[in-house]
Amino acid sequence: MTEGKSSSRGDGTDQEQQSRRSRRQQPPQDRDRREQLPTRDYAALVAVFNGLLATMLFARKCEREPLPERVAPQDLILFALSTQKLSRVITKDKVTAAFRAPFTEIEGKGGAGELEERGKGHGLRRAIGDLITCPFCLGTWIASGFIYGYIFSPRITRTVASIFAVGGMADFLQQAYIKAQEMNDQV
Repeated sequence: MTEGKSSSRGDGTDQEQQSRRSRRQQPPQDRDRREQLPTRDYAALVAVFNGLLATMLFARKCEREPLPERVAPQDLILFALSTQKLSRVITKDKVTAAFRAPFTEIEGKGGAGELEERGKGHGLRRAIGDLITCPFCLGTWIASGFIYGYIFSPRITRTVASIFAVGGMADFLQQAYIKAQEMNDQV
């Protein structure tokens, strides 16, 4: 058989080859979206995150005090609640939109007192915008901040975390109140 010709074996090989060729000729939307992402700048942010982690661990090692054996369960719950609330405040609240403005553009209204935004621009600006509009992404940074604080100054960290944890629990109670009121109005 000569090059460039395909065999007709009847086993679907011709169709598979044609399918592969068409995929190469027309890149899928996912590939286009991936090329638009500032992946190098995301990598830079990951490097900063890991650099902060290494710096904090090194600083603690230089203090001659060992790291805590473990974080108490009640502190983990406190930090989880406060991380959830603080990540929403930073990434979604209307009142913090001014801090996000250099890196984001508004897409519309979000939940109660919240905005939906997305990163704007290109490169590092866009990567930072994407980070500060995603409560899940930023939550990891915030959680590490609480743990770093716990390692170096547990009393102050617990106090600050308590403020956000109480605020977060109050948000859930407000939502429950609204739902109860709506149910009551339907009766």
